Amino acid sequence: MKIIDCPVNGPRPLQEFHFGGEVRTMPDPARAADAEWADYVFHRSGEPAVKREWWYHVPSGVWFIAERDNRTDQFVRTYLYGEGPANE
Repeated sequence: MKIIDCPVNGPRPLQEFHFGGEVRTMPDPARAADAEWADYVFHRSGEPAVKREWWYHVPSGVWFIAERDNRTDQFVRTYLYGEGPANE
């Protein structure tokens, strides 16, 4: 059984979570050109590496960020938005 460490509720089974996609910075809606929006909506970084991703813990309604190595499918660490290494 795969276990994910929820930053609020501790280690929980994978079945309690939903994947929310890669963490990306949204362009400024007031200034972004069509090409910039198209790039944001349709292009993803798919190379093998440790990725920052949004995950949702369904029973508690907590969104958080997980750093996951997509080559091994191993979670490196999890933290709440704003509490990460760069305080994103």
